[in-house]
Amino acid sequence: MPALVHGPRIAIIGGGIGGLAAGAFLRRAGLTATVYEQAPALAEVGAGLVVAPNAARLLRRLDVMEQFLRRAVPLDWGWEFRRWTDGSVLSVEKLSGVCERLYGERTYVVHRADLFDTLRTAVPGEWIRLGARCTAVDPGPDGALLRFADGSQVEADIVIGADGVHSVVRGAVAEPEPPEYSGICAFRTIVPAHAAPDFALRPAQTLWLGPGRHFVHYPIGDGSAVNVVAFTPAGDFTDESWSTTATIEEFHAEFADWDPRVTDLIAAGSVPGRWALLDRTPLRHWSRGRITLLGDAAHPMFPFFAQGAAQSIEDAAVLARCLAGSLDDPEQALKQYESARIERTTRLQQVSRARRDVNHLPDGPEQQARDAALAGSDPLVSNGWIYGHDAEEVSAA
Repeated sequence: MPALVHGPRIAIIGGGIGGLAAGAFLRRAGLTATVYEQAPALAEVGAGLVVAPNAARLLRRLDVMEQFLRRAVPLDWGWEFRRWTDGSVLSVEKLSGVCERLYGERTYVVHRADLFDTLRTAVPGEWIRLGARCTAVDPGPDGALLRFADGSQVEADIVIGADGVHSVVRGAVAEPEPPEYSGICAFRTIVPAHAAPDFALRPAQTLWLGPGRHFVHYPIGDGSAVNVVAFTPAGDFTDESWSTTATIEEFHAEFADWDPRVTDLIAAGSVPGRWALLDRTPLRHWSRGRITLLGDAAHPMFPFFAQGAAQSIEDAAVLARCLAGSLDDPEQALKQYESARIERTTRLQQVSRARRDVNHLPDGPEQQARDAALAGSDPLVSNGWIYGHDAEEVSAA
């Protein structure tokens, strides 16, 4: 790792996965930054996520793989799709050996908190300011003035908004547009391994497809638990928050007529979280002057390609490289970063949105055609544009 240099005052707003990744890659590039997190303690909420090769190769370059692998589960069994009524297998793809051969890395599943803790080891503790809720960002010719809820103010030469879907920083770079109601919500729960059936403990990501719904599970925590996430009609529910909960009975009712293995997993889980999926139009630009966005603040996407966290990590790697290469012209560096990233993230937003309709087809000719296509497909190869992408190589081109 290069020696840290005395450079611009870089402020990262948000201490989640994206904000910590930004801090980690800036440190790797020899730059310093301050991470402002509104919570009184660093912690990640949520449940499981997928770390595909495009993100895993970047974690390896941060030299944090040893920490990551303590809790991550390699998806060696692979991906499988099942039918909602009886669990019949529609398609299966083994990843062991194939992922490494095609893309140089394996695919993993992990609890969000474990990925968060991994990234935190790569960011110096003295860089992090807790209990710092940013309420406004006032752009200036040479940076921005940050205002915080406690009345304090901070001047920064460069501001990185990694503050999620409800980003305050986004208002300083783009005209606000209200999100659109998608009609879909998500449930999530964690099932302890001792309460889960053996089929759910296999190192596989299983997707059950049914009319208007789909249900996903995979092991996390080095196999100590099973992550469950499901997508259903939202009705009049519009709360877009990780902290909102539902009851097990509400979750169970959404899948009452599905294969008993699905409902048994729901019944064995903890109190489920529930949040609405709100749709946002891709931004045409996410940088202004010396202010830019990263991760969900820039390009929130539906989770149907499991790339939200991965794209935050890619953003962080590219942003650090661009800034390190143009310290004398931060505005140009942020333009280079946006240019290197926006086409890819917009495409992922679009394909993720389209996938919800494919997954939720009612039984009938279209569903049968989809299932036949799944049986003959090779998603690991067909999605090579996602998994084979090396963000740092592209940014250097």
